[in-house]
Amino acid sequence: MKIFVTGVNGFIGSHFLEMALAKTDWEIQGFDLSDSNLKQFLDNPRFKMKTGDIFKEEDWLYEQVKQCDVLLPLIGIARPAYYIERPFWTFELDFEQNLKLVKKCAEYNKRVIFPSTSEVYGMPDLNNHIMDEDTSNLTLGPIVQSRWIYSCSKQMMDRVIFALGQEKGLKFTLFRPFNWVGPRLDRFKDAAEHKARTITQFIYDVLYTGKITLVNGGMQRRSFTWVGDGVEALIDIINNKDNQADGQIFNIGNPDNNYSIKEMAEIVVDEMKKFPCFKEKAEKVQFVVENSDSYYGKNYADVQDRLPSVKKLKTRLGWKPKTTLQDAIYYTLQWYEKELNK
Repeated sequence: MKIFVTGVNGFIGSHFLEMALAKTDWEIQGFDLSDSNLKQFLDNPRFKMKTGDIFKEEDWLYEQVKQCDVLLPLIGIARPAYYIERPFWTFELDFEQNLKLVKKCAEYNKRVIFPSTSEVYGMPDLNNHIMDEDTSNLTLGPIVQSRWIYSCSKQMMDRVIFALGQEKGLKFTLFRPFNWVGPRLDRFKDAAEHKARTITQFIYDVLYTGKITLVNGGMQRRSFTWVGDGVEALIDIINNKDNQADGQIFNIGNPDNNYSIKEMAEIVVDEMKKFPCFKEKAEKVQFVVENSDSYYGKNYADVQDRLPSVKKLKTRLGWKPKTTLQDAIYYTLQWYEKELNK
């Protein structure tokens, strides 16, 4: 089987590539702006890589869709700081460019495994906050809150893909990651500008600023998922035993790891104290509270809780998450320890 992965150098893409090369016999054609996370894989005979810009390589991209069995289009904006700062670019990349590739899948009769997002659930129902793939309403905020353009772009892609399945026979599966964490999530360069996601941001803050900032007190809750567990689910979806993934939407998250951002920050600090190279700074770190308007800018919106149902993925494909948040953070810190000592 030949898999075409756009965004292969990113967080999910690089972890998917690593596991796919180790645990399957698939051939992988990768595409991204850079191969900086992939140096150890470039000599593998089952992996081919092309660097380039998705806006400038359309003919080549369409040819790769034609030649592959499965498209995994992972290129997109997924950091809140970026889709708040550059909402139109987020729409262009996450919706317009990916739609072109998905249409080619329908034209060439190829299967697409599309990364939706837990963001599509928007503001959860106060009476039933468990997010179900097939029954939860998808309710977004007002237009002036620009963060919702990411959610809206992804939701529109979900609906278009579903419609192409209905009308054109497109073979598809949608998956919705819930706060996947692990090595290579974000760069410290982004954290220095307050543009990293929480775990990377907090590790950076302990090491380089001495204080962890909790936006609005860090009361928001998330269901954190170890990237290794998430990628195992993704490989199960592509394997598609007995066609159980065809035309389905799957949450990929860990409801047992539902913690507030404040609780998660405390776990990060506790785990950092276990490493001699991090211990001193972790013991001295301070927690500060900052208003979201001053941290992100006006018209920022947040979601108070994200709790996924993963029953369908377990029932259809036998997958369930295994890794605690404490272990996920520890594994991530092991990676940072090696990287910072290079």
